[in-house]
Amino acid sequence: MRFTYAETMTDPSYYVPLAQAAEAAGYTSMAVADSVAYPRDSDATYPYTPDGSREFLEDKPFIEAFVLSAAMAAATTKLRFTPFVLKLPIRPPVLVAKQAASVAALSGNRFGLGVGISPWPDDFEIMDVPFEKRGARMDECVDIVRGLTAGGYFEYHGEFYDLPPIKINPVPTEPIPILIGGHSGPALRRAAQRGDGWMHAGGDPAELDRLLAKLDTLRAEYGTRKDFEVHVISLDGFTVDGVKRLEDKGVTDVIVGFRNPYTREHDTESLETKIANLSRFAEHVIARTAS
Repeated sequence: MRFTYAETMTDPSYYVPLAQAAEAAGYTSMAVADSVAYPRDSDATYPYTPDGSREFLEDKPFIEAFVLSAAMAAATTKLRFTPFVLKLPIRPPVLVAKQAASVAALSGNRFGLGVGISPWPDDFEIMDVPFEKRGARMDECVDIVRGLTAGGYFEYHGEFYDLPPIKINPVPTEPIPILIGGHSGPALRRAAQRGDGWMHAGGDPAELDRLLAKLDTLRAEYGTRKDFEVHVISLDGFTVDGVKRLEDKGVTDVIVGFRNPYTREHDTESLETKIANLSRFAEHVIARTAS
């Protein structure tokens, strides 16, 4: 089992020392949150809070995901960085491919691209991208990012994007894992059909079992690669026995965090407290599951 440390909406100056501490403690990776802008007026709801509220995001600090990944990669040597998740279809896929390839090349292949579809029409509006057919647009974006980051000339002719033969340089020496986030049927199908892995956003344990079962069915249908990554948020991830249960279900990566980010209050935890929390978990869970 691999372990990912998740921290978001905190003091931006904390990220580099937290990445260094997570690497020293034995974590495999660190999740990087994505947010482009916060609209003053919106009727949209958030699918991962009980009441659909999104006000907890207002005035919270978000460093752009590729910039933050590069900064933390420069200060570490082993830790991997994974956007969780990048809102892919609101962005130009050629630019995303260039950004992802650059971070992966500079970090020595320590970058996994977690991607998803934003649940908010606002994100599409402010980026001047149609909200309609966003799933089909997402599929084309994934294909383009994968094709360009593989190296060599790549061309694409789809419904939304039409690219002549082009190539980018540098590209990483290993393929960038593209991890698909989302709990919907189309998201699971997209992960099995186009992804190198799936990223879970938390929730009811019984719902996780249902999602994993559906994912297994779809992976069998599409003949998914055997090293498919399954990243999960679960209370089982906080105990040694729970980690074993998740492993038995096919989970490859556990995402853990040590505070609730879905609150309107700003994060007041000190850097020292955060490092103590991640280190304590590493001592009591990571070290014991590795032995």
